[in-house]
Amino acid sequence: MAAISKKAARKRKKPKVMRFRQSLFWDVDPKTIKPKRHAVYIIERILDFGNDNEVRWMWYYYPHSLIAKVVKESRVLHAQTRPLWTLLLAKP
Repeated sequence: MAAISKKAARKRKKPKVMRFRQSLFWDVDPKTIKPKRHAVYIIERILDFGNDNEVRWMWYYYPHSLIAKVVKESRVLHAQTRPLWTLLLAKP
């Protein structure tokens, strides 16, 4: 049983840091963005403007609790973004 949990833990490793698009971060140089330090900023941009690959990366890279906190507390998310992500993050 312990071998299965180790295997599952290895499978759930954080994805590598992705190379961000300039069009997603138009106001800064994407090369200067640090995923841990600028987590809220990155999550906000991906929630509003991210493509499928960026959303998938965010979903596996950041804890869902942090994403939910950003959805709840962000002052910059678009009006249509918040209800969508609130539904997607709702626990069954």
